[in-house]
Amino acid sequence: MMRQYELVERVQKYKPDANEALLNKAYVYAMQKHGKQTRASGDPYISHPLEVAAILTDMHLDEPTIAVALLHDTIEDTSATRAEIDELFGEDIGRLVEGLTKIKKLDLVTKKAKQAENLRKLLLAISDDVRVLLVKLADRLHNMRTLEHMRDDKRARISEETMEIYAPLAGRMGMQDMRDELEDLSFRYMNPEAYETVTNRLAELSTRNEGLITKIEDELRELLVANGLLNASVKGRQKKPYSVFRKMQSKSLSFEQLSDVYGFRILVDDIPGCYRALGIVHTRWRVVPGRFKDYISTPKQNDYRSIHTTIVGPSRQRIELQIRTRRMHDIAEYGIAAHSLYKDGEGGEQGELLSRESNAYSWLRHTIEALAEGDNPEEFLEHTKLELFQDQVFCFTPKGKLIALPRGATPIDFAYAVHTNVGDTCVGAKINGSIMPLVTRLSNGDEVEIIRSGVQVPPAAWEEIVVTGKARAAIRRATRMAIRKQYAGLGQRILERTFERAGKIFSKDVLKPVLHRLGQREVEDAIASVGRGETSSLDVLRAVYPDYQDERVTVKPASDEGWFAVNSASGMVFKIPGAANPKDGTAAQAGDGTLPIRGLSGIAQVQFSPAGAVPGDRIVGIMQDGNAITIYPIQASALQKFESEPERWIDVRWDLDEANKTRFVARILINALNEPGTLATVAQCVARLDINIRVLNMIRIATDFTEMGLDLEVWDLRQLNQLIGELKALDCISTVKRLYD
Repeated sequence: MMRQYELVERVQKYKPDANEALLNKAYVYAMQKHGKQTRASGDPYISHPLEVAAILTDMHLDEPTIAVALLHDTIEDTSATRAEIDELFGEDIGRLVEGLTKIKKLDLVTKKAKQAENLRKLLLAISDDVRVLLVKLADRLHNMRTLEHMRDDKRARISEETMEIYAPLAGRMGMQDMRDELEDLSFRYMNPEAYETVTNRLAELSTRNEGLITKIEDELRELLVANGLLNASVKGRQKKPYSVFRKMQSKSLSFEQLSDVYGFRILVDDIPGCYRALGIVHTRWRVVPGRFKDYISTPKQNDYRSIHTTIVGPSRQRIELQIRTRRMHDIAEYGIAAHSLYKDGEGGEQGELLSRESNAYSWLRHTIEALAEGDNPEEFLEHTKLELFQDQVFCFTPKGKLIALPRGATPIDFAYAVHTNVGDTCVGAKINGSIMPLVTRLSNGDEVEIIRSGVQVPPAAWEEIVVTGKARAAIRRATRMAIRKQYAGLGQRILERTFERAGKIFSKDVLKPVLHRLGQREVEDAIASVGRGETSSLDVLRAVYPDYQDERVTVKPASDEGWFAVNSASGMVFKIPGAANPKDGTAAQAGDGTLPIRGLSGIAQVQFSPAGAVPGDRIVGIMQDGNAITIYPIQASALQKFESEPERWIDVRWDLDEANKTRFVARILINALNEPGTLATVAQCVARLDINIRVLNMIRIATDFTEMGLDLEVWDLRQLNQLIGELKALDCISTVKRLYD
């Protein structure tokens, strides 16, 4: 057990003017409070806070942080109080000790809500002062080092918790050495058989290659010195067991297939020296393609900066190289604890000073503040794991270009990151040489090759797959262009017919001078607007020919059934039952029993397609034999058979008023669980929204599923969409879709 003077000496080695009185007082107070308490190992309990303090001295942290490490269990496990610590050591240290005290033991497996609440407290305490994080991680590291003295069930629970929360948190803060050790210790207890196997194989490899690391170190060092890097240092190491196991799992490799078990680190004085060292090494030895990463020009979010490359080096051994400055090395090893502004700050200014220098801590605080609002405990835990503990993804093109993407990115995101045109024409992807689905989540180091096609149009569904803003914006833009092209064909046919009936000739050129009057920037946009029903074809006609008069001729029928009106521009015929002759120049008005569709009021031979249409749908009229007209929603596939007959297409729209109380037919198809009560649940949902079921067909399509076809009577599209949304939310419903035919 470390003695009092030894602790003071450890701090004075890196800070000669350390506050010795504070350290001595904290040491004595903790010793008195913990008294005769013992740990599961039988050691005096005071040995634990002393070891936690020792871990923090290795990071060269300040005296108040070391004092907090000595005191971190006093309020929770002894008779000490916050008021007493405030009085003896000051409110700053008292606040930190209390912040650590509030964090109870977490239970990852059986008490997820409790775990999440305590994790929330930890993260909020960290956002207030990063020293809480440093002490907590050192506390967890020492507990893991002595975990063999705990019961098997507690070992498994604590190890899983460490692997899922504390190790990633250390990595997020750039403390890579601590993360590696936490992962290895957790791996040892979570999967002891795999740990033993990998450890034994590494030991055998080390014995077989005895002296190889030293030989490679010497050869690299001599090469660098000979080329002018006199102060360069080289250090080799064998990869940790968990790092090896994780690579075997992720790449589906056997131990024999691993070719980069050894890693070497080159430290130089400055950034130019990093690139000089890289050039020297690459000139001397062959580079492994696709294994170069420049985190100096593109730092990770946790402030990590280094050059990574893999070469076929001395003795034809494939080795990984990390090239960095000594300052970068300190940050890579100790993360936020290495920032000089943190060490130089005092009191409450430390967190603010640190956040200005450390991207990792600044990002962490921002994320914690966002996560802490509104979620229930379980959601908070899941969101935290997703948003907090994942690194940025760095992938490569086949030519070795580095592409940085957010966590969860797909090959589609990668394609758009390369170039918008590459994304628009993407039809597939090869990841590390193998064809993979476009929904595959990319991992660090993946080499991605995009397969392209000149006739591809990005599907609108891609917007739900991608995670980058650039990809989403490009997909929306391409989708709008595709829709515009689709509606432009319909709009052109409508305009040609309207102009023809008015005795005019339509061409795209006549629209160019009047685009500003139509509120459009391009001719294609104006034509597509007509196809979508946003702009009337008559409005376009009047914009091109302002003097044109929409004349109507009235004709008295032989019987007294009513008047007919013929629109000379569109050729549409309107029947007005029981009405007087309308005045010239006025639109035909709908009377009782007429359809509320603009331009068709009163026509006796008007019908809807079998699947119906509802107000809110974009609709089209198709002239049938005998002057009958059938109304279709624009999505109806039946319209395809009329594409070659533009003269039969009629431009029609809904013309409802608030007094209208007409229901309209719409058809939906439901795939539901085949269990008692499903039909009743669906019927209740329909009735609750004041919708009537007109026809119901049920077909059993599988043992567990039934297909229901419903013809419904609804007021409008809004009511229909509300029903579809509520049906989709039911547990007994698998899918719901509207049918247009």
